[in-house]
Amino acid sequence: MALKIVYKICCGIDVHKNFVVACIASTDGKGVTTYESHRFSTYTRGLKNLLQWLLKHNCKDVCMESTGKYWIPVYNVLENDCTIVLAHPKYVKAIRGKKTDKKDAKWIADLFKHDLVTGSFMPPADIRQLRDLMRYRFKLTCFKSSEKNRLQNCLTVSNIQLGNVVSDTFGKSAQAILDKLLENPADTSFDLEPLVYKSLKKKLPELRDAIDGYITPEQAGKLKVIKAHYENLESRKAELEELILALAAPYQQELAILQTAPGIRSDFTAIGIISEIGTNMEAFPSAKHLCSWAGLAPTNNESAGKKKSVRVSKAGCYIKPLLVQCANAVIKSNKHPEFRNRYLRIKKRRGHKKAIIAVARMLLTALYHMLKNGENYNSELYRKSEVPPVDREITVEQAIIIARNQGYKIKSATA
Repeated sequence: MALKIVYKICCGIDVHKNFVVACIASTDGKGVTTYESHRFSTYTRGLKNLLQWLLKHNCKDVCMESTGKYWIPVYNVLENDCTIVLAHPKYVKAIRGKKTDKKDAKWIADLFKHDLVTGSFMPPADIRQLRDLMRYRFKLTCFKSSEKNRLQNCLTVSNIQLGNVVSDTFGKSAQAILDKLLENPADTSFDLEPLVYKSLKKKLPELRDAIDGYITPEQAGKLKVIKAHYENLESRKAELEELILALAAPYQQELAILQTAPGIRSDFTAIGIISEIGTNMEAFPSAKHLCSWAGLAPTNNESAGKKKSVRVSKAGCYIKPLLVQCANAVIKSNKHPEFRNRYLRIKKRRGHKKAIIAVARMLLTALYHMLKNGENYNSELYRKSEVPPVDREITVEQAIIIARNQGYKIKSATA
């Protein structure tokens, strides 16, 4: 039996840095498919020619692979006039040894015309811009952490043990002491009392011992560069956050709803979640689909009745760590026993890592229903995806197994 042709006229696009190869597959009423291929430049003029070529052939359904960042300009040009399915390269890769650019485009078109390509989730343009800025903010945060570690390494090499006395090397008192040290690294006999604040005044003898080290001229120069770079990163991050808050202004209602969930208090945490999953939950058929997309569900790898792996997938490399951070905050509080109790229950059997992923999935399930229905958090939201349908039927044997799994002892009704 032949595969059903879903798209009578469609196009497969093989994307490269300098050019794209497009192949239009046209199927007539007898089921015969003809192909027409063309190569276009990735300059804006070339992409506009691609759009005109598609419209000339009345082709509105397009499938292309997401190669690096090269697909984004193509998507931006075609987005308004065509329905685009963006596919992961591993799902549309042709057989090795029979690959050319034209054959790749034809292969994508063949898969797509039979509706065999699963498209990636693509939020609206403003959400994509917000996602790009939030991911860059994450990178800047990582850069700041790296500079903090470098500064601490310099202090350790110079035997300046400030970290043993103060709680934060980048705090007000510690930075004032460090600035004074860098003015003249050979002189450590200056008065510390005017430089420290609050409770640190009780630790002046310890601070005196902590700064009694030897900073070489080279290490002093390195410390100055690190401090200047760190301060510059802070300024650039503050400017970026202003852009993010301005772009997120239309989503104040959704942000307010998300911030009622446990573990989500910061504006940027809520914005980070919206930037990854969007605000329209109609893109995901259910909370389970969203959890699978976010990499919080076990992968399917079964053959001959044997499951080879139940590890979570590598998807959601930005949303997953963010939800895990929120989950780690939730389980430390007694305000939400539904999360903490489940974490403790799973941790006993499976360990911390699997337990925290389970809590992150619970949290994402709740967020799905909150955004979908526009309602604040309540403890029943994460259970909605686990409620079986009303018309579901099970056998007596299955009911007995479920009862035993819940901890009930089964006894005969005549006993």
